Amino acid sequence: MRLLHTSDWHLGRAFHRVNMLGAQAEFIAHLVTTVRERAVDAVLVSGDVYDRAVPPLAAVELFDDALHRLADLGVPTVMISGNHDSARRLGVGAGLIGRAGIHLRTEPSAAGTPVVLSDAHGDVAFYGLPYLEPALVKDEFGVEKTGHEAVLAAAMDRVRADLAGRAPGTRSVVLAHAFVTGGEPSDSERDITVGGVAAVPAGVFDGVDYVALGHLHGCQTLTDRVRYSGSPLPYSFSEAAHRKSMWLVDLAADGSVTAERVDCPVPRPLARIRGPLEELLADPELARHEEAWVEATLTDPVRPADPMARLAARFPHTLSLVFEPDRAEEDPEVSYARRLAGRSDQQIAEDFVAHVRGAGPDAHEQGVLRDAFDAVRADEAVREVAR
Repeated sequence: MRLLHTSDWHLGRAFHRVNMLGAQAEFIAHLVTTVRERAVDAVLVSGDVYDRAVPPLAAVELFDDALHRLADLGVPTVMISGNHDSARRLGVGAGLIGRAGIHLRTEPSAAGTPVVLSDAHGDVAFYGLPYLEPALVKDEFGVEKTGHEAVLAAAMDRVRADLAGRAPGTRSVVLAHAFVTGGEPSDSERDITVGGVAAVPAGVFDGVDYVALGHLHGCQTLTDRVRYSGSPLPYSFSEAAHRKSMWLVDLAADGSVTAERVDCPVPRPLARIRGPLEELLADPELARHEEAWVEATLTDPVRPADPMARLAARFPHTLSLVFEPDRAEEDPEVSYARRLAGRSDQQIAEDFVAHVRGAGPDAHEQGVLRDAFDAVRADEAVREVAR
């Protein structure tokens, strides 16, 4: 059975205020063409269909168009909700849409109930694990410890239990939206850290033939059977080096997997350039970036006059301007944002406690901070669903 694995469409999202709807429509057209020309048997969409819980109308219309085009091909699609989606909204009409071969899996309680498709070699069971916010689903899965690993492990226990009751030789595919250990994040993914831990081990998914992951925006192979497709379009300059693609996965009769990357259309390349303004304007090596979307980091010791206008004269698609003067790290003028770069909310809070009272938080206080951050994030998730 040939599968096309994609995820993280983020329909409705902009790129530094650039409307990406046209590029997203071009991707959908490319996906449909790939399904038709490469004889795809099933399409997998591993979450973050939309960029936010209440997407703009134009994004909903594009999603509707995508569903119609996929249904017209007669190729089944299995789709889960991600942490950016409103699971309840995305799942409205799932039963009716399922009759057209578009299978939406947004309910955690259905983790062990697969979509079963067949080919000449027998059945393939597709299990959809939507994004599982631990604080909201721990009761459903009967886990005491609130964390991603605990709830995903419980969901996978249901998957394995269902699979054990099926005919011998039934192949299995899991769609999941999570941060799995070994994956490389970028700046454009929403933080899903719980209890100070974001990642879950790949071993949680043992026992199935293929795991189609979503959430991280870079295409990645964690094992031959566990892969991220990544987002089809860039959503931050941290993705400048990404090759945006989908996985074309062949699932053999014995459950073995081979996979090929299928490149996605590139609306415009990304470039990150760095240096004093005058050097950026004069360097002939940068000519290749003149038609790219550009993030320019200026290292001038003194902020130059009209930097954006001057950069735009050579790089008309400059979208981001960052000032990082070349100074010693101990210089008090080193920016606050630069000192915080790469640090989690928990680390920043602990540093603040240490700064205020001269000693960092003890183990109990660290736990209080973690619980507070987890409670805020869970409350935000509840409010998003209720909007």
